[in-house]
Amino acid sequence: MTETTQSPLVIKLGGAALSNSETLSQVFGAIATYQQQAQRRIVVVHGGGYLVDDLMAKLQLKSIKKDGLRVTPYEQIPVIAGALAGTANKMLQGQAIKDGLNAVGLSLADGGLCVVEELDPELGAVGKATPGNATVVEAILATGALPIISSIGLTQDGQMMNVNADQAAVAVAGALNAELVLLSDVSGVLDGKGHLLHSLDAEQAKKLIDGKVITDGMIVKVNAALEAAKELGQAIEVATWRYPEKLATLFSGQSIGTRFLP
Repeated sequence: MTETTQSPLVIKLGGAALSNSETLSQVFGAIATYQQQAQRRIVVVHGGGYLVDDLMAKLQLKSIKKDGLRVTPYEQIPVIAGALAGTANKMLQGQAIKDGLNAVGLSLADGGLCVVEELDPELGAVGKATPGNATVVEAILATGALPIISSIGLTQDGQMMNVNADQAAVAVAGALNAELVLLSDVSGVLDGKGHLLHSLDAEQAKKLIDGKVITDGMIVKVNAALEAAKELGQAIEVATWRYPEKLATLFSGQSIGTRFLP
């Protein structure tokens, strides 16, 4: 990632960070410090799977996943949209405000930022997002505010759709012509000896998957990151939020995790 004043930075925030206010406070603190120092425009995109899981359990609704994506029957989308675009988004916005940021809560639909269509009829109200019109979000960024965007979108017919948050972040980055960082529970990709790999391309990833070094859920994450790098035509970073003191280094364009090469 090269540091430029022109290029905004999209941070996808996921994993257990969303359920820990202390961690969130450290992440937003790092964003606030970095914004003041570098005057860089930053956008946060989030999911909130654990909130949805909790809510589904309370409502005694079954949670089914297919190839890592949550099957979302159309009758359940109001509940899921409420958890993600409502509770999760306002919780993050509230924490950001508490940490001194001028945060604005949005969804993928606001200002036509992303175009969302049904991904696969078998998945129900699960959407695929593609870059749309960033004018409204750019106007918000110009005020110095921090947009916090949920992964809920709307189709042209106004139908609510649940979009995978990593994929949503790629679409938002595409719309804003921004650089992308995926912050999660993991530090990046480790080699067979447990050492962090600082960069990874598709060929190297295939060898590690074939050699059973990259397994299970990490395969999904690695493939998604490589696809994102290819789609955006630039390297993207997968790093952890677990070391908040390193985040300002990351936001300024230095790698602290694994950089995925297009």
